[in-house]
Amino acid sequence: MSDDAQDRDRTWHILQRVVLPQQSQMDTAALYMDTGSAFGSQLNTTDGSAVGGGSTTGAASDSTTELHVEDVRSRRSTSVRPGERVSFGSYFNAFPASYWRRWTNVRAVRLQVRTEGSGVVSVYKSNARGALQHVETSRVEGSTKSTFDLSLQPFGDGGWYWFDLVAGSDSFVLSEADWLAEGAAPERGSITLEITTLNKPDFCLNNLQILAGNPSAIEDVHQILIVDQGTQKVADQPGFDAVKEQLGQKLRIIDQDNLGGSGGFARGMYEAVENGSDFALLLDDDVVMEPESIPRLLSFATHCKSPTIVGGHMFDLYNRTVLHTFGEIVNPYRFQPDQPVAEQVLGHDFARANLRRTPWLHRRIDVDYNGWWMCLIPTTVIREIGLSLPIFIKWDDAEYGLRAKKAGYPTVSMPGAAVWHVSWIDKDDMVGWQAYFHTRNRMVAALLHSPYERGGRVVRESGYSDIKHLVSMQYHTARGRVMAMRDVLKGPDQLHSILSTKLPEIRTMAKGYSDAQFESDPDTFPTPKMDKPPRHGQGFRAPSYTTLVPWAMKTIARQLSSPVAPSSQDRPQAFIAHQDNKWWRMSQYDSAIVSNAEGTGASWYRRDPREMRALLAEAARLNAEILRRWPTLREQYRAALEDITSFDSWRKTFESHSAKDQ
Repeated sequence: MSDDAQDRDRTWHILQRVVLPQQSQMDTAALYMDTGSAFGSQLNTTDGSAVGGGSTTGAASDSTTELHVEDVRSRRSTSVRPGERVSFGSYFNAFPASYWRRWTNVRAVRLQVRTEGSGVVSVYKSNARGALQHVETSRVEGSTKSTFDLSLQPFGDGGWYWFDLVAGSDSFVLSEADWLAEGAAPERGSITLEITTLNKPDFCLNNLQILAGNPSAIEDVHQILIVDQGTQKVADQPGFDAVKEQLGQKLRIIDQDNLGGSGGFARGMYEAVENGSDFALLLDDDVVMEPESIPRLLSFATHCKSPTIVGGHMFDLYNRTVLHTFGEIVNPYRFQPDQPVAEQVLGHDFARANLRRTPWLHRRIDVDYNGWWMCLIPTTVIREIGLSLPIFIKWDDAEYGLRAKKAGYPTVSMPGAAVWHVSWIDKDDMVGWQAYFHTRNRMVAALLHSPYERGGRVVRESGYSDIKHLVSMQYHTARGRVMAMRDVLKGPDQLHSILSTKLPEIRTMAKGYSDAQFESDPDTFPTPKMDKPPRHGQGFRAPSYTTLVPWAMKTIARQLSSPVAPSSQDRPQAFIAHQDNKWWRMSQYDSAIVSNAEGTGASWYRRDPREMRALLAEAARLNAEILRRWPTLREQYRAALEDITSFDSWRKTFESHSAKDQ
């Protein structure tokens, strides 16, 4: 602990405040604090490996007593019951020392803890392997301010700091705690906080209410900008007028045609530069935010050695202690999102395995990009590299991160800053109208940034995907992919002009395909019946790795040439749940009812050999043409990048698709 007498002439500023869950979010308490012994991952003293493999999958929690959420007194204060321990070695309250060590000039921090009553304050740290190390313990009585000066030097590859409280024989109260750095706070800068929304006015209004109810979180927010691209307007919602009055001049709404996420986020970037903000903070509409994330992102960004994009993580909105993603890179050969570290777990549940018991969470994760569910971008970066690529809904965030990285601006996915968002598990955006955008935008991003002469595996995997969709009777999806490849071959000059027209075109096309028509009532469809039972009653099994190629050739040949059973035109052969909708299974049917990922409806898949032959031939031709022309297309897209992401190009698009501000 430091001596107060030595601090009289020293100045300190806050890097990160210790916070507790809001009263309406007590189901997230495990992300803020936990109970039990202060144990971390046990390591083998010979080679440093985790004993028993560590709790990387969340098999069990180390908590031994119940977490008493009723003891939370406010956003900053909680009681600790007599004889019990509460740890702040948690996602939202441990200090991510290795990130500050790597990306900022801060080399030491101070932990300041204010308590009432008798008890013990113990400070711990971890290393990159997740091993817990005790730092210092202080016994306190009465009204106490405990301070601990801590070096960041040992955190080159990973590690956190945190503290635990242990109550004595009477109640022990945490009044507040902060992580501080010495010196005057740097100029923090101002933020334009932008939310792109499309017909999710309830989510959007809820986030406005969260912001209005947490004025300390938006002290540095110059403008809260809602880019409303839907027909269900946020401004028309009951309760909007009240929140508008609370936010006052900070709130601004722009009504804009549906230009996709990239059109909304590009507008946020554009307006942030135009109004003189230092940062653009981009947020999805279908999220619930932790408002403390805003000052944390800003605090980190203003301490970075150079302009840095700083993003938050994503938790599962419907299972709120589950961390969906902790940081992503783009696999350069496959050109797909990937996990930087092999041990990472998508969907890690902190209620099952806390931070201290999960080794991979202690290693610093360096990323290529951060999803735009929450991402803070310096306007100096925007001025230099331009706005988002005009590619509608997919790959805009990944492409921007790669473009920034190429220009020398890193991206950091910052622990302790996050939103709750609908996870990918509850969506299937590779099937249906979004397949067009996945296909086109991935290829465009690869043409711009792939280091391989002909894009690595991108075109080959595109061909595999075409086959999987076609043998699964997903003709609407396959047609969208064909449309995407045609548009890739048309080059970059038409990307702005089709931003608002391509989705209506895809939806018009979908009307001709039964697999794109959904019914909410399963009784709408005829009762399923198979003319022949499965062979030996075994059902359908996935082919093994060794039998895949001959099995696939046989299956494709059958689908192309064998006639469709007449009865399957009148009634489906089976009802297939979404989780069973696998290409190797669907390829065995002539007709099936298939439910969607959201569980809101189902559609009728019908095998059509003529449609399959046409689409398979066209997809093969287009993939071959893209592969052949890859070097030329690459030069076209790279030469056009500066123009199509420029302020002038986007200004013209905004002017032709915007209504008057509110």
